[in-house]
Amino acid sequence: MSTSDLPTPSTSTLALAAPVRPRLVDRLPVISHLRQSVGLQRGMLVTGLVITVGFILIAALAPVIAPYSWAQQSVDGVSFGTQQPPSATNILGTTVSGFDVFSRVIWGAQTALLVIVAAIACSIFIGIALGLLSGYFGGWLDRVLVVISDAIYAFPSLLLAIVMSIVISRGQSTLLGGILATALSITVVFVPQYFRVIRSEVVQVRSAPFVESAKVIGVPNRRILLRHVLRNSTRSLPVVITLNASEALLTLAGLGFLGFGIEATAAAEWGYDLNRAVADVTSGIWWTSTFPGLAIVLVVLGITLVGESLNDLSDPRLRTRRRAGGAS
Repeated sequence: MSTSDLPTPSTSTLALAAPVRPRLVDRLPVISHLRQSVGLQRGMLVTGLVITVGFILIAALAPVIAPYSWAQQSVDGVSFGTQQPPSATNILGTTVSGFDVFSRVIWGAQTALLVIVAAIACSIFIGIALGLLSGYFGGWLDRVLVVISDAIYAFPSLLLAIVMSIVISRGQSTLLGGILATALSITVVFVPQYFRVIRSEVVQVRSAPFVESAKVIGVPNRRILLRHVLRNSTRSLPVVITLNASEALLTLAGLGFLGFGIEATAAAEWGYDLNRAVADVTSGIWWTSTFPGLAIVLVVLGITLVGESLNDLSDPRLRTRRRAGGAS
């Protein structure tokens, strides 16, 4: 039977047919993008997700995986020794300070995850709030916030993070204090990015018909901002969050490498370990720098692959191009 012989549904039948609403799991940012991806793009996204999920699991299970504490230098009263090669007691060797390299790498994942989550959470809260107010109300408030945002954005991000770390931490090296100080230092760098993204979306959404209708019927501005404007202005946030997560890790490592991060006795941090391992490289002691550096590279690579894949899949032009290529 040819397609021309099939009966054509009437208009009334089509009107009665209820539209199929996608499941909630299919509307989640990463899941929906994964279903849209094909070929190499899907391979990149899956690889990035595997590395990122592995990093999160290692950070969450650090107390179980790590054989020793991040600042432990002996076991059963026997010292590990300094700059010892990999052995049965220390499978990745020891550092110049006598710490176990494997334990430092595992605990460093937990420190990195805590800083990334704290920095992004603070940045999102402040950036979204300022972007909503600036884009919706406009006027002098918008001009002032834009000028401040541009002024902050003009500074080099690492230099600004160093200055803010000195101002905020004031020499504090405790675990909670060091993580919060580093996270707040990175937050100052990220807030202008979220402010710009949300503000540009709000400027477009505030003139939409449904927002104008809400104003006409007397809906309060607070309800309009939270119920109508905010819900339609956060489409780009998943992409920005993933890209900022890798930048936050690099900023954390940079602060630690330059000596403005968290000290070794307060928490394990990969950038600090690289700083302490600089002199070991010329002496042929490779294990003290290889594994912290490899951890930074792998985590940044995984998060970047996820972010870039989400960025490509969020572009309608690239989606159309892929579908056309797949059809051919």
